[in-house]
Amino acid sequence: MVYNHKEIEAFWQEYWAKHQTFKAQNDSTKPKYYVLDMFPYPSGAGLHVGHPLGYIASDIVARYKRHKGFNVLHPQGYDSFGLPAEQYAIQTGQHPAVTTAQNIARYREQLDKIGFSFDWSRQVKTSDPDYYRHTQWIFIQLFNSWYNNATDKAEPIETLIALFETEGNSKVNAACDDDTPTFTAAQWHAMTAESKQRHLLKYRLTYLAETEVNWCPALGTVLANDEIVNGVSERGGHPVIRKKMTQWSMRITAYAERLLQGLDTIDWSESIKESQRNWIGKSVGASINFALASGEHKVEVFTTRPDTLFGVTYLTLAPEHPLVLQITTEEQRAEVEAYIAATAKRSERDRMADTKTVSGAFTGAYAVHPLTGKQIPIWIGDYVLASYGTGAVMAVPAGDDRDYAFAKHFKGAKGMPEPINIFDKDISENAFTDKEGMTYQNSDILNGCTNFGEAVAKVLAALESKGAGKAKVNYRLRDAVFSRQRYWGEPFPVYYKNGLPQMIGEEHLPIHLPEVEKYLPTEEGNPPLGNATAWAWDIANHKVVSNELIDNQTVFPLELNTMPGWAGSSWYWLEYMMEKEARGTFPTKAVVDYWQNVDLYVGGSEHATGHLLYSRFWNKFLKDRGFAPTEEPFKKLINQGMILGMSAFAYRVL
Repeated sequence: MVYNHKEIEAFWQEYWAKHQTFKAQNDSTKPKYYVLDMFPYPSGAGLHVGHPLGYIASDIVARYKRHKGFNVLHPQGYDSFGLPAEQYAIQTGQHPAVTTAQNIARYREQLDKIGFSFDWSRQVKTSDPDYYRHTQWIFIQLFNSWYNNATDKAEPIETLIALFETEGNSKVNAACDDDTPTFTAAQWHAMTAESKQRHLLKYRLTYLAETEVNWCPALGTVLANDEIVNGVSERGGHPVIRKKMTQWSMRITAYAERLLQGLDTIDWSESIKESQRNWIGKSVGASINFALASGEHKVEVFTTRPDTLFGVTYLTLAPEHPLVLQITTEEQRAEVEAYIAATAKRSERDRMADTKTVSGAFTGAYAVHPLTGKQIPIWIGDYVLASYGTGAVMAVPAGDDRDYAFAKHFKGAKGMPEPINIFDKDISENAFTDKEGMTYQNSDILNGCTNFGEAVAKVLAALESKGAGKAKVNYRLRDAVFSRQRYWGEPFPVYYKNGLPQMIGEEHLPIHLPEVEKYLPTEEGNPPLGNATAWAWDIANHKVVSNELIDNQTVFPLELNTMPGWAGSSWYWLEYMMEKEARGTFPTKAVVDYWQNVDLYVGGSEHATGHLLYSRFWNKFLKDRGFAPTEEPFKKLINQGMILGMSAFAYRVL
């Protein structure tokens, strides 16, 4: 008997589709099992070999669990917003929605031919307005929330306002901007409505701020760190520079410790966990303030080695540090500005990876050592990053290789003291080594110390007595930039009144992506949505209207940026839980309480510090606010690995 696989496959695929064989039930008495693949971006080329590599593995598990009596949810959908479709639209003039629909049809055809046991009744597309209404809704919930460090969770912004009204903010322990001022309840009540809004922006979990970003001039948009490879954009290979822009950001740093601790509760590969631990980058140390000799400013540094404070010979600021241009002397200004311009062309990733190149410039300014009173020169160098710590380091050439290399390179230059090497015999009397092998510069405070802990404690006590420093836990993790200067993405449900963001009512969602003639930035440099002629919000009639009607009384301009690609992918596993005919509101408590979270998640390790981190953050937030039942979205994660380009052939002689 001949096995005709084409006929057999066609018959059963038709049967499965007709009878919805793989449709999961939300009211089943069977135990549940949720197996999920990272959903694909529908590109014009169709499926590549890496897609079925993972899907086959998850499909085997799904089929096995069904045979073992489980109610299996194994859905599929499309991560259909993104830069590639927009770039194709720019080149051809064809609307991204058209090409995306064509690509999705091609993907579906190919996936069906392979015969996967997907529950297609629950398909999602992130570019579908019925889907992104919920992404917009989550954004509004984040905007209307703050992180209470005392309860260690997100809470409604109304609870924060209540505290301000009764006691001000001096006793509020919250995740907020570093420059948040202190005020009393009386001062809060005396503020204008606009002033109150500005203060609340310093606490909201999504907020507007001037941020250092990766700007790609050729693509006309901000890029995330994981969208940059070797200093150029992953898409197209275009140069990327560092630039300050007012952007929406997500306060993911509020969840740094929970993201770190949560890794111990999930069944993921150790390599992925370690990637996230390193990205979060917890450090225990001290915050130390160096006052400028001019008396006008102070430089805050974070160090894990406060015991080396007496070995500081200069300070190094990141070229992007906000104080650089303020403190630079006229004599040094040309050199400093030229160095800043050159550094802007290098990505943070390049600067972090480059441990050999030494470059910098002297600002001409001096700081005062907080304990000795000595003047210390201030330099800038691209080995210091504005996004890590405070963007400033206290340089200790006697104990740090990079500080020593920097000092040695600029030896003899104005503003650079002679570099000290603790291993040089002629200066050995200026240092001592404790019983644990830690080496320090001699000082009255540290003399006689016998261990690291004692040395740290003495330095911290001295700093605190002078109000110049304190113990601090720091994280490498930075708040996530959430704005993109693109067309093909989720519109923000935001309009602006007197320059301040206002949320559109949840009942009026979704705010649909408008039609535009061009998908490029405007001549004035605004994002592509600046080309829309009807992109204003009428607060009286609750609808989008013509820009010509903007009067800043009842009609206001809408946000021109769109959300990043990771917005829709940061919660999609929850939407799959809802049967398609029941969708319309955010997944109900009864449904998510049944499915809980994903039992098995299969996808690429390249998402370790992007999607996998952001999705954990959103899930924890949704848990805090009562919209998700679990802390972690994915119990078990498996990476399917990579298919390499090289092949091996075995021959035999017949």
